[in-house]
Amino acid sequence: MKNLENSITYKRVTNNEELHQILELQQANKIESISKEERISQGFVTVNHSFDILKAMNGACAHIIAKSDSQVIGYALCMTQEFKDSIQVLAPMFKTINCSIKKSINYIIMGQICIEKRFRQQGVFRGLYNFMMQELNLNFDAVITEVDTNNKRSLYAHKAIGFELLKTYKSNNQEWELLIWHWE
Repeated sequence: MKNLENSITYKRVTNNEELHQILELQQANKIESISKEERISQGFVTVNHSFDILKAMNGACAHIIAKSDSQVIGYALCMTQEFKDSIQVLAPMFKTINCSIKKSINYIIMGQICIEKRFRQQGVFRGLYNFMMQELNLNFDAVITEVDTNNKRSLYAHKAIGFELLKTYKSNNQEWELLIWHWE
């Protein structure tokens, strides 16, 4: 496959069309939508966002997207602490964070990351996080995320760019790794 990285631009979400494209990409890659083999080899997303919550999160801190032409081909969702009670499945993550980090760290949550299949292994994952750091490191000391321990591809990719394990914990009969990338 040819390297598509030259045709990719990174930016913040600025309109509803980009939010709808994020939701389309999310639906195509959620754990329920793909085969077991694909989950193992390609990874998956767990949380389903509504348009309203995605838009509200974007209003607080605009999401990071990768585009090819006019199509969103990757995203990293930005979630500030004010949304800790907005998505029920993430509530245990916020509790675990509060018990696992120093209170003086000002962090942003990366609420979900996903890359369209034909753009994987082209540097988009790293590009999204590097753009996130460039855009947000003046306001935040670190980014925190959690990854399902069954999502080996995602765990490997996060650790390869500098995320470190904060804690492994169980929630809703699922094991999660809470990861942090310090920007200081």
